[in-house]
Amino acid sequence: MPLKKWTLQYLIAFPLLLAIFASVQYLKGQSILYSLEFGVTWAFISIFIFAVRRAYNFKRRNHCDICIDLPFHSKIN
Repeated sequence: MPLKKWTLQYLIAFPLLLAIFASVQYLKGQSILYSLEFGVTWAFISIFIFAVRRAYNFKRRNHCDICIDLPFHSKIN
């Protein structure tokens, strides 16, 4: 598994998701503390689900056009 690549991607995605989730809650009128807690929680949950599914697909050798973790295999017609 390309753990270095995935770790770097998740380290970039986590603060971005946190900022998006927290800012939406703050703009909806929630307190800053609640917004940050909400952002951290849902950013972690989102990344965890994506990482588990990505690892599952990698182990099953399912090709993903977005992830580009496995070499592309042309389909036999």
